[in-house]
Amino acid sequence: MDFNDTSEEAAFRAEAAAWLKDNVPTQDELAGLDDIAAAKLWQKRKYDAGWACIRWEKKYGGREATAIEQVIWNQEEAKYSTPGGVFVIGQGMAAPTLMTWGKPEHHDRFLPKLASGEEIWCQLFSEPAGGSDLAALRTKAERDGDDWVINGQKIWTSGAHYSDYGILVVRTDPNVPKHKGLSYFFLDMKSPGVEIKPIKQLTGGANFNEVYFTDVRIPDSQRLGEVGQGWQVALTTLMNERAAIGGGGAGVNVDVAYRIASEVMIDDKPAIEDSAVRAKLADWYVQESGLRFTGYRSMTAMSRGEIPGPENSIGKLVGAPKTQEMASYCMDLLEMSGAIWDDKLSKEAGLLQLTYMGAPGGRIAGGTDEIMANIIAERVLGMPQEPRMDKGMSFSEVPTGSN
Repeated sequence: MDFNDTSEEAAFRAEAAAWLKDNVPTQDELAGLDDIAAAKLWQKRKYDAGWACIRWEKKYGGREATAIEQVIWNQEEAKYSTPGGVFVIGQGMAAPTLMTWGKPEHHDRFLPKLASGEEIWCQLFSEPAGGSDLAALRTKAERDGDDWVINGQKIWTSGAHYSDYGILVVRTDPNVPKHKGLSYFFLDMKSPGVEIKPIKQLTGGANFNEVYFTDVRIPDSQRLGEVGQGWQVALTTLMNERAAIGGGGAGVNVDVAYRIASEVMIDDKPAIEDSAVRAKLADWYVQESGLRFTGYRSMTAMSRGEIPGPENSIGKLVGAPKTQEMASYCMDLLEMSGAIWDDKLSKEAGLLQLTYMGAPGGRIAGGTDEIMANIIAERVLGMPQEPRMDKGMSFSEVPTGSN
């Protein structure tokens, strides 16, 4: 396969690079803005110039770019430190689900504001009692005329505290097997009865939340898919989620590790000259290259109109542990100074420590390592499913800890 740019791709890359050079926000522009405001400023600037969500239709703010053009844009934007991250769920997971399952009026109302960054979305899937089994969720929805009344709790909801809308899977029928009794909605996060409680993390941040629903009313017009079809709709979200979060997110990469190994000394020589260090770097370089090209394969599939498949689980299964291992190893290279977490004193401004402490969350969010391994085993390699005691059983009959 030839990964060199064609003449058309080279022209697109030059256009993107030139626009980025002139428009990436300066530190002075971002001074005094919080992370959300900074991200919205940059997203709106891209939107106004036709560089936001470039693969979307023009009427929704995109430019109907090809999959390769999306790759090129990502490569060029990655050369800069730009504010963002808060739009990943909305643009990478909620929007593709709306495109697949929503009505034209949903597209017209929500997609442009998703592309412009005017509205931020979150994903209300995980529950305390469900663990890694999404289909075991217990938040229920009961029909009341043209509305549904929601009661229950979600957990680990990233960005719920600053989101405008959320995508939500609930149980609408407990008397059928667990995968068949689910329905899928989206809702205004400011709806009466929605209570959001941030969860303090090891890193000191509070990006995750508990979300409680007490008699929250959602119009039936905000249902995606048929009643009882929530699992199929959720699979669309999950496949796009694994494509969106890919190799475990931002943090320490092989370039950072190489830089540290070049500066740290072992036995009066740069660590990069040590054969064991070089072997580690080589392993991580191979992994990152594999993840990058696997991502290109997914982009090609999407360019053909295909929904991202279970192969995207590979990126997360490899990427999240790799990031954790790299951060830990680099901190070890720094010896005692690796324990310092102060952006004015720490190597890489504390990136190593932040990545290491945040990495366990990356190995859980979007599906645990074990879930990813099962998906690959069953849906990619065709291996037998793990035994399930609740298979074919009505959800209301599934034993719980109180039974």
